[in-house]
Amino acid sequence: MTSHLRPNLDDRLAFLRAFLRAPRRVASIVPSSRFVERRIVTRSGVGAATTVVELGPGTGGTTRALLRAMPHHARLLSIEIDPILHGLLRRIGDPRLIAHLGSAEELQETLKRYGLPAPDVVISGIPFSTMEHAVGRRILEAVSAVLQHGGRFVAYQVRDRVAHLGSPGMDLKRVELEWLNVPPLRVFQWEKNGVRVESKP
Repeated sequence: MTSHLRPNLDDRLAFLRAFLRAPRRVASIVPSSRFVERRIVTRSGVGAATTVVELGPGTGGTTRALLRAMPHHARLLSIEIDPILHGLLRRIGDPRLIAHLGSAEELQETLKRYGLPAPDVVISGIPFSTMEHAVGRRILEAVSAVLQHGGRFVAYQVRDRVAHLGSPGMDLKRVELEWLNVPPLRVFQWEKNGVRVESKP
């Protein structure tokens, strides 16, 4: 892929500044590692997706990984609440990417705004462990409402609070821990109307 799909040092510094501005909203001082990105790509199944939603893309490291794995005809809606990080996201310049400045709570309205169908996959890097319980619940309810039948929701988190907020209409299928990240991250995978849970290192 072209250079716009690779992060740089300026992006990492921007991520650190975003953490210093709003530590509860960012919850990490560095972007996710390439090992986390690989797990997310694998667990989300974006290689066969048509419509993908990303919540909290930050500087766009995971966004780039998703774009590298997605089909050429697919669309990626990335929703970022921080204006500066959103500006970095827009620089990626991939025609498949829609970089939206706004809140994950407005997921349904945002999909309608861009005329996108029910997503096959929703991926979230927003820290559910540091947000208000009610906000976290509303986001999960919005994800469940828009996700198509059989679709996947993948969240990568420092803590496991997202698994205890409840996911109406979705079943937790797998939890994995990626140690090769600072800090180590849990990668959760739900499916709409799934059935079983696996936990792996």
